[in-house]
Amino acid sequence: MIATYINSIAVVVGALIGLFVGSKLKDEFKELIFISSGIVTLIIGISMALQTQSFLVLLFSIIIGGIIGHLVGIEEAILRLGNWMEKKSSSSKDEQEGKNGSLFARGFLSASVLFCSGAMTVLGSIAAGTQQDYTLLLIKSVMDGSMAIVFAAVYGAGVIGSAVFVLLYQGFFTLAGGFLAPLMGEAGIVELSASGGILLVMIAFGLLSIRQFKTGNFIPALFVAPILSRLGAFLVEVLPFLQ
Repeated sequence: MIATYINSIAVVVGALIGLFVGSKLKDEFKELIFISSGIVTLIIGISMALQTQSFLVLLFSIIIGGIIGHLVGIEEAILRLGNWMEKKSSSSKDEQEGKNGSLFARGFLSASVLFCSGAMTVLGSIAAGTQQDYTLLLIKSVMDGSMAIVFAAVYGAGVIGSAVFVLLYQGFFTLAGGFLAPLMGEAGIVELSASGGILLVMIAFGLLSIRQFKTGNFIPALFVAPILSRLGAFLVEVLPFLQ
């Protein structure tokens, strides 16, 4: 778990730096950061999504995951959690309340998805838990800390809260990695990452003010993708025997 702790601390440190930088920036420079981070996030998301080995698996993962998330109300629950965290901390004077939640809550949601959607998160956590190999997570810590600076500069203190999500999510895969890795398989992890790429594209659209998606509702797609990948592989093996 030590690498996961380091990753969470890197997010907090990066976010604190971003808060300091953001407080010194004029609105026009913040808009430039929004656009720049949006474009970069879009490119990262597309590159991750294109790594899929089956666009059908990717499509149905997003559809099924979105339906599950909508029925459960994940987006609203995460935003409520973000708003609660904001109230427990010192609320910013310029909080932007609305149907999409405060800027604090939106930053918490977007940063959490960004830091936990890639294959590096899963592979690094599994390697740390089963082989005591921290290399991937340490590299990810540097990357996350850098992105936390940018996101905190535009979203504010909510990015700090995402460190808790990183701790829980990566901690889960670190502790359960030995059991989950064989079940997901290499292809399943690839599809998980590809689904995460779609979520990043949704976040990028929000940053670029193109459209605000309820990205949180699609988080179950990250768990549906490995299941559909394994199911597809099973059907490919079984169908020849049924003909």
